[in-house]
Amino acid sequence: MNMLFDLPPIWMAPMAGEAASAALVAAVSAGGGFGQLGAAYLSPERIAETAADIRAHTDRPFGINLFCPQAWLRDDEALDGYLARLAVWHAELGLPAPLRPERYEEDFEAQLEATIAARPAVISFAMGDPGVARVAALKAQGFKVVGTATQVSEGRMLQASGVDAVVAQGYEAGGHRGGFLGSPEGALIGTLALVPQLVDALDIPVIAAGGIADARGVAAARALGASAATVGTAFLLVDECPLSPAYRAALLAASDADSTLTRAFSGRFARGVANRVTRELDGVALPAFPQPNAASRPMRQAAAKAGQADFISLWAGQALPLNRAPGSAAALVAALHKGWRA
Repeated sequence: MNMLFDLPPIWMAPMAGEAASAALVAAVSAGGGFGQLGAAYLSPERIAETAADIRAHTDRPFGINLFCPQAWLRDDEALDGYLARLAVWHAELGLPAPLRPERYEEDFEAQLEATIAARPAVISFAMGDPGVARVAALKAQGFKVVGTATQVSEGRMLQASGVDAVVAQGYEAGGHRGGFLGSPEGALIGTLALVPQLVDALDIPVIAAGGIADARGVAAARALGASAATVGTAFLLVDECPLSPAYRAALLAASDADSTLTRAFSGRFARGVANRVTRELDGVALPAFPQPNAASRPMRQAAAKAGQADFISLWAGQALPLNRAPGSAAALVAALHKGWRA
């Protein structure tokens, strides 16, 4: 097991969207873990503001995560078909008919510039290889750089680019799949199988992610050779996480069999709790990410305010039922640390 550059062994997954909260990230770091901000959907200005807010609440290290730029082709015909399906749900929510988005994603280079200026301890990436030149430039500025792999070939590519560590994202993990080689369907490897393969294949630390929600999962990750364990879903239900009541209630009510992989909300595979949208769009061809993600955002935001969980992307991992007890982020970090020490 390689040591992980003086950071705690319990990491919070960088969850974008509702969970991208300064209060949550700060609470995890202040509580003895390593908090990470999922900044993929944040504007550069918002990244700067949120990082400053984190620092106002803790002097402990934290990380910022971005999605690598995605190659995609605008497909107005497919998008219009998706909008037609959204229109039915818009009507039920009392919203006007959906329109083609004016903007589909934030400017990655501007996001990265804001992230660099924010000076986190770690800059991590998902959905791609940042490349030799970019990694070298970041490391020269004093950052630790972490990539995300869903298969061994991705881990090897990231190591060749010079990253300091690799997150092994297993099939069980909530939210978007972070892989980038081949098809997402081909990279659905479970954490139990993926972590030791990456540990054996790489010379840099491996951070286990996916299906880890309690001390037993953390102990298992360490036994597999991981240098740290990443937990996401369990932190969605701590006191400091600002989830909408509808999202929170859906997570509390879900069973193990309710977990699903879906493209319904974003056009890219992501794991969450099944609802009406995921069921009705199951098997339907959709335009590429990030087109559906931008198009469905008004519906998701309105549904959260209206308490309609059937129209929200309820991202969560397969270990959701294992840790839903109320409490603080610090209490959860302490409980997870027991598994690392066991």
